[in-house]
Amino acid sequence: MSTLGAALLSVLVVEDEHELGSLFRDYVTTLGHQADVVGSAEAALERLRVAPPHVMILDVKLPGMSGLDFLGLPIVRGARIPVIVVSGYVTEDQARECLRLGALEFLAKPVSLEALGTVLDHVAVFIGSPDERPPERRLAARLPVTLPLRVTAAQGGVTTGAVTEVSATGLRARVDRPLAPGTVVRLSIALPDGGPALDALALVARADGEHMMACWFLDLTRPEVERLLARAQSRLGR
Repeated sequence: MSTLGAALLSVLVVEDEHELGSLFRDYVTTLGHQADVVGSAEAALERLRVAPPHVMILDVKLPGMSGLDFLGLPIVRGARIPVIVVSGYVTEDQARECLRLGALEFLAKPVSLEALGTVLDHVAVFIGSPDERPPERRLAARLPVTLPLRVTAAQGGVTTGAVTEVSATGLRARVDRPLAPGTVVRLSIALPDGGPALDALALVARADGEHMMACWFLDLTRPEVERLLARAQSRLGR
């Protein structure tokens, strides 16, 4: 069962590589969720119309319609279904576009199953039981939080700021100076739980002119993720 004891999810895996699709399906099933696999975006679109899943795992490179084109369809965007994008053949611009189009997270191949499980646990916590969730309730994919942050770039430059949102696989923060997307940085996040600062290697995925940046964690362990999310959840009174 899911490590957080969360609600059962129906997961649609959209992957044309048969062995990888089967691996994702079998792993998701071991977590206590229901999983099905389709080999194309067109098949996923038909499934979305007939029986929408709680969450999708979507490859970018697919036969026929691409994962990016699928994400941009009005019916997909209107469904507000959390989508975890996975790909080993995507440019930085395409990764940004996936997130701009509403993807919940982006995981590069080869995908860490532990990281995938962490994201699904995070989704399950907020999606709630399908029988108890009001139809209009939206997924709270990222949690608001305010935490002091220190960022050290690989070249040695240091900047400070504050974390504003966290998720199971990344964060959003306001920093004192901009950092270029694609930069690998070391994050030091001060948590008010009496423990040491949380240190993580991360990749800057997005940045804008207001010194906001979004990062993906590269080496954060499950206990460290749970410690970080526990702080955000306590702020929300969970």
